Order: sequence, then C-alpha cells, then structure tokens
Amino acid sequence: MFDARAYCKIMLHAAKYPHLAVNGLLLAENGKPNAIVDVVPLFHQCLHVSPMAEVAMVQVEAKASQKGQQIVGYYVGCENFYDNRFERAPGIRIADKIAEHCPDACIAVIDNRAISINMRYPALRIWQHRDNRWLKAKCVVENDHVTFDAVSCLLQRGAAKELQDYDNYLDNTQNDWNNVHFNGDLKQILSMY
Repeated sequence: MFDARAYCKIMLHAAKYPHLAVNGLLLAENGKPNAIVDVVPLFHQCLHVSPMAEVAMVQVEAKASQKGQQIVGYYVGCENFYDNRFERAPGIRIADKIAEHCPDACIAVIDNRAISINMRYPALRIWQHRDNRWLKAKCVVENDHVTFDAVSCLLQRGAAKELQDYDNYLDNTQNDWNNVHFNGDLKQILSMY
C-alpha cells in the first residue's frame, strides 16, 4: 500500500521529467515492508546500476535507518510515454539488489499515460518479489480519492518543479533529496481534502 506522500512524490518526479526516464527508492517503516510511507527520487539521467546509484543507496539507507525506515523497493518511469512494461523498465538490476536484502521487495512501474490532473485510478503497476521471481501484484493507494485529488492539485500548481531528486543533489548539494520542504506542503494540501 502506498500512502499519499509516497504516491504524490512518484507522480511529481515523473511529471517533472516527462521527456526522461526516472527512478527512485521505496521506503517503509521497519518491519512493515508492504506499507510504502515515503520515496526518495533518485535519477533522471542514468538509471542503471552505477557508482552514483550505489552511493545514493548507501546514503538513503543510512538516512532511512535514522528514521526507523528501510528500503523495500524501487520505482521507475520509462522514457517512452507508451512503454510502461516491466520488461522494458530501466534499472531493474537495482530492484534485484534490493530484493537480496528485502525478501518482499516490490517494483512500481509508472504508467505514464495515467498521470493527469483528473487522475481516478493508480498510475502504478506493481510487481512483488516472491520465490526468487517478480510477480504482478495489485496497486493499493491509501485514501485513493484524496490522494488523487492531492496529485491533481500539485500538478495544477506546478509543484513538480519543487521536487528534488538525487541527480539534482549531485548538481548542487543545497538541493535536498529528502524533500523535507515538500513534505510540509503536501501535509497542508492533504488536510484540505
């Protein structure tokens, strides 16, 4: 299950770079791997396993453990608007690496066609790691109508440009890949619904 903060960040990361592939890490509270409470947007340039991806994962893991969270999955949005298949998603090896440490890891592939200001169903396709393979699973979004309304509101006001990913951090270390500023704005928007 994706909570509102996690879901909104994924949608805004894809909306910020509609012409590029994007990826990020899914976080859950320790001991609750099926409840995604936050995400860390990683890259919009090189999405494959690289030294920068390994550095990012170490930093994210350290920060997450300070908050009582753990990395439980990976999300990805393909560059091609119509190419939303698991098999074509870049960086799947990152998800495989996560699955080595988290047996219930999941992958969320963004359905680019479903992202809109009138969203009414989840724009994610989910695969769960079971029995050493990736199996299709159902995407559940907590308080889905409220969350979809929040995404619509954020997209309409152009909030995607405020979201920072790890690539932005590498360009300028003042950019906060934790998006603490965004978390406060999102909490305020969700309280309106």
